[in-house]
Amino acid sequence: MTKSATLLAAAAALALGTAPANAAAKDGDPVKSILLVHGGFVDGSGWQDVYQILKKDGYEVTIVQNPTRSLADDVAVTKRAIAAAPGKVILVGHSYGGVVVSEAGTDAKVAGLVYIAAFAPDKGESVASLIAHPAPGAPVPPILPPQDGYLFLDSAKFAAAFAADVRPDVAGFMADSQVPWGVEALSGAVTSPAWRAKPSWYLVAGQDRMIPPAAQRQMAARAGATVEEAAGSHAIYVSKPAVVAALIEKAAHAAGE
Repeated sequence: MTKSATLLAAAAALALGTAPANAAAKDGDPVKSILLVHGGFVDGSGWQDVYQILKKDGYEVTIVQNPTRSLADDVAVTKRAIAAAPGKVILVGHSYGGVVVSEAGTDAKVAGLVYIAAFAPDKGESVASLIAHPAPGAPVPPILPPQDGYLFLDSAKFAAAFAADVRPDVAGFMADSQVPWGVEALSGAVTSPAWRAKPSWYLVAGQDRMIPPAAQRQMAARAGATVEEAAGSHAIYVSKPAVVAALIEKAAHAAGE
């Protein structure tokens, strides 16, 4: 094959999302690739401190910037990131990101799933169905009525509901930089939950006012996840990055054995 033909073949492989040869995952290989998937109302920037810890510890880390328009779109973006990652992958989802990793995590390269204060739906479930019948007395997230098919949180109530233990200036920035969350994404149902076939870990945020801790514990138990719990808000990945990174690294070690 000529040099130009080789370059064209490589470009075509990238365009098609084909994983490079060195990305092949083999049994017994250590897990060095971690993909961090954000939830609704936010983008991937909140993972920065977790990212830095994992990178310092030698992991290849990708922040998956999902558009949060629909579950299908977000799963497609995540699968492209899985294909591009070297070797086996640990998928980490926060909040709605848990739905995304549950659907995308059936990929053969995925060695395990980590849920951070996240939804862990079963077949046919969505965020919409999981929040349809809140327990009596459970906090109600301050979601505003849809605007053109997208959802926002009330900015004035964002910090208390989403990020109560985050530095006030950071929580304020998160409130004012919200990413529109598509109603279609909220109603996107999982077809084949990866936690039924892959090992999973779950960090319960004990002071969460978006997904009640009791609901988190129930989903984690149903998934057969290895569960840890820490005092923290829904944004525990921002407020306690060391705790979050430590669980992710435990998952990577265990999944690589």
